Amino acid sequence: MRAVAVVLLLVALSAVPAQARTLDAIKASGTLRVGFTGDYAPYSLRGSDEQITGADVIMAKALASGLGVALEIVPTTWKSMTEDLKTDRFDIAMGGVSVTPARAAVGDFSVTMMSDGKRPIVRCGDKDRYTSIAAIDQPDVRVVFNPGGTNEAFAKAHFADAKLEEFSDNRTIFDEIAARHADVMVTDGAEVDYQSRRHPGVLCPAAVAGPFDHFDKAYWMTRDGALKAAVDVVLKAKLEAGDYQKALAAAAGQQ
Repeated sequence: MRAVAVVLLLVALSAVPAQARTLDAIKASGTLRVGFTGDYAPYSLRGSDEQITGADVIMAKALASGLGVALEIVPTTWKSMTEDLKTDRFDIAMGGVSVTPARAAVGDFSVTMMSDGKRPIVRCGDKDRYTSIAAIDQPDVRVVFNPGGTNEAFAKAHFADAKLEEFSDNRTIFDEIAARHADVMVTDGAEVDYQSRRHPGVLCPAAVAGPFDHFDKAYWMTRDGALKAAVDVVLKAKLEAGDYQKALAAAAGQQ
């Protein structure tokens, strides 16, 4: 009974909302702290100079400017992102963050920036082989995933028979498929399309009938109604002006 009580307590604590700096506190500090993983192009990618660039970095600068403060980029990882938000390491997480119930229990999400769905990326010669979850979930298929995010959750939820292989560096994980160290990665459609363009003739989107699921992408922030309202005002204006699509196009051309 004690063990059960401890587990229930830990589950409850993991869903405690992040209530850190308010909008007033952010403005008083003069800085908006934004968490980026730096491993998910074209949203955010850390270069050889350790600088993080990408479409959501462009949007972070616009957001900070709209709030009347400076931008501070805070490195994070998919595995530590929730705890980093809850412990006030940053005010908002950006860089291709998917909306999930678990994350919504911890913090607020901005207006939706885009909608997407999981799809497989494979070697081009296999694009007509791995066209369904059932086709991928075979004992001789090696499915690679990066830890700590929705890719890991999807792989573990849907591939009971395939060989699951964790690879920690999401910046180079696609090279594992090209080098035949893995066969498939199921990730967000935008990343599948981006990495296919980055590896022409080598990596391709699998010829699936459609995405395996559907979800929204937004920016994830600490729980403060005034902060969410202010963020949404800036982002709605940027979306209506087409600035986000321009940022995505610019990032895709640079990375």
